[in-house]
Amino acid sequence: MDGRILIIGAGQAGMQIAVTLRDEGFAGEVTIVGDEAYGPYQRPPLSKAYLAGNSDVESLELRAEHFYTDQAIEMVTGETIVDVRLGEPGSSDAGIATAASGRTFEFDRLAITPGSTPRRLPIEGADLGGVLYLRSLADADALKKRWTAAENLVVIGGGFIGLEVAAAARTAGKTVTVIEVADRLMARAVSSTTSEFYHGAHERRGTRVVLEAQLARIVGDAGQVTGVELAGAGAAKGEFIPADIVMVGIGVIARGELADKLGLDNINGAIVVNEYAETSDPRIVAAGDAVLLPHPLGHDGQVRLESVQNAVDQAKVAAKTLIGIREVHRAVPWFWSDQGDLKLQIAGLSTGFDQIVERGSQESEKFSVLYYRDGRLLAIDAVNDPIDYIAVRRALDTGAEIPAELAADSSVALKTLITSREA
Repeated sequence: MDGRILIIGAGQAGMQIAVTLRDEGFAGEVTIVGDEAYGPYQRPPLSKAYLAGNSDVESLELRAEHFYTDQAIEMVTGETIVDVRLGEPGSSDAGIATAASGRTFEFDRLAITPGSTPRRLPIEGADLGGVLYLRSLADADALKKRWTAAENLVVIGGGFIGLEVAAAARTAGKTVTVIEVADRLMARAVSSTTSEFYHGAHERRGTRVVLEAQLARIVGDAGQVTGVELAGAGAAKGEFIPADIVMVGIGVIARGELADKLGLDNINGAIVVNEYAETSDPRIVAAGDAVLLPHPLGHDGQVRLESVQNAVDQAKVAAKTLIGIREVHRAVPWFWSDQGDLKLQIAGLSTGFDQIVERGSQESEKFSVLYYRDGRLLAIDAVNDPIDYIAVRRALDTGAEIPAELAADSSVALKTLITSREA
């Protein structure tokens, strides 16, 4: 098969679509267009190894530069697509995408992987120097530029990114305060059991955690941040917390501008796709963080997943759809978060659980939480416990079970309890 395939978005999903096209024998033209100055790179290390100085830009690259040349993949960086015109349905007319620079790209088939952008903080002082976000390599460089000289760091948002940065800052000897509006940490991702453990673990390492906090404003001097002022009720009202850096990690939103231009079905910017990664216009596929896809384990409903694994798996399906291979997207979601010496690994989706089973020891900081609904295994949070994590992931991958009534005995290896659902 030949022709011209244009991929708008040079992140993990965009690159994986191109790689899969070549792996599947597509011999036509493949072009990736991204708006950043860099080609596809790894984002997870930005808040971990890269921030800590244990990796550099070259080590973040998903593929060496010669890969694109060897695979005849045209990589275009620094171009933002602002308009797309599709060919007439059923005709051989080419589509044309136009960049902000005026450069145009003709295509026969189109994939979009717009990704997401950090949710901005709408508050007085949010535009001060030193108020930072962390999504891109440029964001990470801005943070690193201030990192060494900073003594006090305030993190707004108690999710994965915020807590990873907080842990790195404490390891570097800085005074760290985490401000979270909810009543617990990582509330959207884990149960209260795991949340409460992480709250205590971060405080034991010297990080102050303020829950149910309300921000009054961010305070600055000469255009630079000097701290934050709390609002709301209680003892914290009016408190001033000094900061050389205010790191904002309050979630991300899908970049839906292109979906709107193309008239694609989307919900709050998240592009709705079917199990073949097709959008509401079957001429266009989409993949990555900005996609709302059918539940990957075949359950009811749609989900938007922000993970490398989802970007890769779904991109493979999208690429195959582009060249006429129908393959349903089915995969067990998995995630991880390295917060200092605490490795959290999650497999499955715990939404709707009605029972949890805890194994191991929180005191030793090695334990796991298994989630069930109607007796069926849904997911696991594993803290410094890769063996339990692997066992649950294997069970979910194969549609097997680990009976809840047996899983609570930590002296028994989970892998020995895996059984078929029919058993």
